[in-house]
Amino acid sequence: MSTAVAEFKPSEKLIKTRNIGISAHIDSGKTTLTERILFYTNKIHAIHEVRGKDGVGAKMDSMDLERERGITIQSAATYCQWKDHTINIIDTPGHVDFTVEVERSLRVLDSAILVLCGVAGVQSQSITVDRQMRRYNVPRVAFINKLDRTGANPFRVIDQLKEKLKHNAVPVQIPIGLENDLKGVVDLVKMKAFYFEGKDGMDIQEREIPDDLKELAQKKHEELLDAASMFSDELTEALLEGTPTEEMIKKAIRTGTIELKLTPVFMGSAFKNKGVQKLLDGVLDYLASPVDVKNKALDQANNEEMIVLESNFEKPLVCLAFKLEDGRYGQLTYVRVYQGKLSKGMTIYNMSSNKKHNVGRLCRMHSDEMEDIDYAEAGDIIALFGIDCASGDTFTDGKLKVSMESMFVAAPVISLTIEAKESKHLANLAKALNRFTKEDPTFQTHVDQESGQTIIKGMGELHLEVYIERMKREYGVELITGAPQVAYRETITNRADFDYTHKKQTGGQGQFGRVAGYMEPIPLEESLNYDFVNKVVGGSIPREYIQSVDKGFKSCLERGSMIGFPIIGVRCVINDGAYHDVDSSDMAFQIAGRYAFRQGFNKANPQILEPIMKVEVDGPSEFQGAILGSLNQRRGMILNTTEEDSYCKTEAEVPLADMFGYSTVLRSSTQGKAEFSMEFSRYAPVPRNVAEELMKKYKVHQKDED
Repeated sequence: MSTAVAEFKPSEKLIKTRNIGISAHIDSGKTTLTERILFYTNKIHAIHEVRGKDGVGAKMDSMDLERERGITIQSAATYCQWKDHTINIIDTPGHVDFTVEVERSLRVLDSAILVLCGVAGVQSQSITVDRQMRRYNVPRVAFINKLDRTGANPFRVIDQLKEKLKHNAVPVQIPIGLENDLKGVVDLVKMKAFYFEGKDGMDIQEREIPDDLKELAQKKHEELLDAASMFSDELTEALLEGTPTEEMIKKAIRTGTIELKLTPVFMGSAFKNKGVQKLLDGVLDYLASPVDVKNKALDQANNEEMIVLESNFEKPLVCLAFKLEDGRYGQLTYVRVYQGKLSKGMTIYNMSSNKKHNVGRLCRMHSDEMEDIDYAEAGDIIALFGIDCASGDTFTDGKLKVSMESMFVAAPVISLTIEAKESKHLANLAKALNRFTKEDPTFQTHVDQESGQTIIKGMGELHLEVYIERMKREYGVELITGAPQVAYRETITNRADFDYTHKKQTGGQGQFGRVAGYMEPIPLEESLNYDFVNKVVGGSIPREYIQSVDKGFKSCLERGSMIGFPIIGVRCVINDGAYHDVDSSDMAFQIAGRYAFRQGFNKANPQILEPIMKVEVDGPSEFQGAILGSLNQRRGMILNTTEEDSYCKTEAEVPLADMFGYSTVLRSSTQGKAEFSMEFSRYAPVPRNVAEELMKKYKVHQKDED
């Protein structure tokens, strides 16, 4: 007799939880909107502006740098209550340089609010965050903000949502008045007008639709019903019978939104306190709860087979660390619980490092403040203290061996050399670099083996600027920055013979060794840096000294004679030599090898090579000319261009020396709408004029060193 397994019924708490992100182009009003949401949900008791003239600044911009620049640099987490629902909110940066903050937030959120400016509409970063939302299948509602500004036109923005982002965008509201006359919104589901009056728009008045808007409201109401009925047979039938209810319409819109086939559009002005409370209602009505979203993990015990996690607190624990922060009390790890329950005092296992940790302290975050809690369940976003891990690590309670798919991290595109002004700051510089590279996967650092320079890499000039400023403020390290050296190489183009005898007699045992042969270039496509061939016959160089000659040759590869960079693509063949029974030694043949190599190298028509990068630029087709022009100016060779959905992709090969500062040039010539990635492709000869310039600089540098 089989026993039926009781189906898990999600708790009321879980159904009434919303994990949302607020994403948009820079300066669309995300942080202002979050500030208003916190105010109306009684999380804060006074409104402060982003560029805080009152010296306070927005609650979610807790870093001094954010308040001064009026931009969000780090994503900040908070939570609030609205009409018996819990809303976990992450306010993300809008600037393309901090794209990883958006990426990691969207990775753990169930849905999002896409904020658009009522005047500027869909901008470059709106396109990028929309692409990121699609990557993680995040359902979203759109909020057209700043309708109090001159030139605001919400219907033009809706058209752009359809054309540029290919959304099935449907307004659920229309504004009552625009620009200075913005008074409220008409709710197209309820077919009522809502006015936001009193201090800070706290007093919401429900009235009949004004006469001059009735016709437009009716037309938009029918469009909304038409779009929503595609997702509900019940609503379709009710429309035919003429009996649709508010509940049916909301249910159908919610279904379409969660399936990513419909984008409800809300309207208002966060700054002027209009429309925010109705947007909060929309978050509850149309956005997904943890129960509505499919979260997948890879089963380590079963060949990484994909399994679906259940938002069930009775199941084994699975949670993901998505963001690290070095706070006042040590490392803070932001965690999203996907399944099971996380309690104080329990032991959890890191699936990446197989380390176990004890959970000492659990907190709910409110920007930079925290509230201690005893446990967290599936669907919660909380923070842990003192857990040493990396961004993207999965934790379980040991009963399951699964790992969540990690997030997408773009490769850094810009680099700088840094050097501490004073040597006493070196220890602090190391601490800062260690912390920032751990917190931010797109901020990378390494020491260049050839130049000994410390190089930092990031997503753009602002990104690196912010970290340099933070090192100064948080660690007291003053830095000198510069463009990094390009890793040039030297090679030969002809075959050349060498024959060198090393003789030294200074009392006692002397030194003697003769090495003869030739060197020839190895074709670059073979990508072989050095090859040693022994063709000595008849014992003119004893076998034990052949190795010494090879060592001597190799020591010359580290530094060429043209500009002091490593030598590649050289095959050295030895076919003759001479030795002395008493005076020959390992050292004598190493020195002979060294001089023989230099003699041959200078005769073999040496040449300087430079690294060529494969560059891919993505951007709207309207900027194709600007993109091609910017690559041509940098000695770029265009390989391929493809166009798809009004977007063009250009592939080119460009010398690395000409790529410094390219991100800034590209952004300014495409209104910030294009982005690029680059990786090393091959080495190629530098043009004669560049070679002469490099050799001149090297000679001056050597004179200075002498």
